[in-house]
Amino acid sequence: MMGVFKDKRALRGFRTLFFLITMIISFLFFSVPILLAVSDLLLPTALLSASLSSSLDGPAFSFLQTLSSHFTNYDYRYSLIDIPIISIIRSAIILCVYGFCDGPGLSTGPYLGITTVCSVASLLFVSIKASYVFGGGSVGVGATEVALFVCSLALAIGHIVVAYRTSCRERRKLLVYKIDIEAVSQNIIYLFY
Repeated sequence: MMGVFKDKRALRGFRTLFFLITMIISFLFFSVPILLAVSDLLLPTALLSASLSSSLDGPAFSFLQTLSSHFTNYDYRYSLIDIPIISIIRSAIILCVYGFCDGPGLSTGPYLGITTVCSVASLLFVSIKASYVFGGGSVGVGATEVALFVCSLALAIGHIVVAYRTSCRERRKLLVYKIDIEAVSQNIIYLFY
C-alpha cells in the first residue's frame, strides 16, 4: 500500500516538473523578440565596457574619463562608442514597435518592416565601420573589439530572423482562427475615421 502512494507521488512530481519545464520553454519561445532586444541592449555595451576597462589600470573614475574622451574625440574611423549606441537605438525602436503591435500588426503590419529597416541600416553602418577599423591597419584592435562587431552584426541578423518568424507565427494563428487579415485591417482603418 505504501509503495502505491510513493509511485503516485513520484508520478505527480514528474508531471509537475514536466509541466513547469514546458511552460518555461513556451514562455521563452514567445518572448524571444523581447529577450533578443534586451540582449541587444546589454551585450554590446558590456563588450565596449570590457574593451575600455581592459585598456585601463585605474579605478572606475578613469573609465568615466575614457568614456567622456571617446565622446569628445569621436572619430568614425577609430571610435567604437557608436556601436553600442546603434544597438540601443535599434533595440529601443524594435521594442516600441513590438509593444504597439497586436496580432494583425505582427502578422502583416509594421513590425517586420521596421525591424528589417532598422537592422539593415545598422548592418550597413557597422559593416562600413568595420572596414575602416580593421582595414586601416589600426594598432590595438583586439579580440574584444572583434567580438563587439560580430555581436552587433549577429544581433541585427537575429532581429530580422525573429521578426520574420514572429510574423509567420501570427499569420498562422490568424489563419487557424480563420480571421481575415484584410478585414481586420479595414476595420481598424474604419475605427480611426
